[in-house]
Amino acid sequence: MTPDSVSSSPQDQRSDKVVRTVVADDERLARQKLLILLDAEPQVKVVAECQDGRQTVAAIRTLRPDLLLLDIQMPDLDGFQVLGEIPPEEMPVVIFTSAYDEYAIRAFEAHALDYLLKPFDQERLHHAVERAQSELRKAHEREITHRILSLLSQVSSVTLPASEHDSRLVIKANGRVVFLDLDSIEWVEAAANYVRLNVGKESYLFRETISHVAERLDANHFVRIHRSTIVNVRKIKELIPVNSGEYVVILKNGRELSCSRGYRSALQGIVEQSS
Repeated sequence: MTPDSVSSSPQDQRSDKVVRTVVADDERLARQKLLILLDAEPQVKVVAECQDGRQTVAAIRTLRPDLLLLDIQMPDLDGFQVLGEIPPEEMPVVIFTSAYDEYAIRAFEAHALDYLLKPFDQERLHHAVERAQSELRKAHEREITHRILSLLSQVSSVTLPASEHDSRLVIKANGRVVFLDLDSIEWVEAAANYVRLNVGKESYLFRETISHVAERLDANHFVRIHRSTIVNVRKIKELIPVNSGEYVVILKNGRELSCSRGYRSALQGIVEQSS
């Protein structure tokens, strides 16, 4: 096994752009050919070469790669036995490489992403790498969603001392002065030159910019999820990931709001600060 430097933690080494890859094959010439093909894939970084099953298990446990290109017939442990040694939370995306087609069904039963039958060319490998990148992006989005929801569940009962933040917001709407409890505000939306505060079944429209309203709200519990939307974190029920890193935010009252990709980090940040 010839791993790269592992001075940082495995999780820190993960990247949306670089696919950290372990190559496992007992035939030296097969490994060399695969490395030449992978060299043409700019987002792939080979972090270890392994020539038997035991080396492969050790590399996965130590380096926590994103992708494993795995031969089936190897000394010590074969490819399927290697996967049996790795717990689900440490399992990389697996692409089998084999000269024998009779293992294909078993490979997909083992949840392999792809099965490359030797000899394969650059185009076939490139297609498999693209599939792996897509799968890694999906897994990354699921991880972020789970983390945000977990943090939200921790802050739902948090209250700040009245000495630090005013618990009410005073606005002028429809010729009236209205005192609103901050916790009762579910979401705020921009409407042309006005802002609408949504409080239960009622809403209050008044002339103001949404940026100015954001400055008056408790920054520990209100977060901007869109250029025209602010939401009370404690009113969020769930997040549903959609295309391109965006989310649908579901409030406890059933209301669906859009969280654009550019504001997703702000939502995660406020949750982490409040937890």
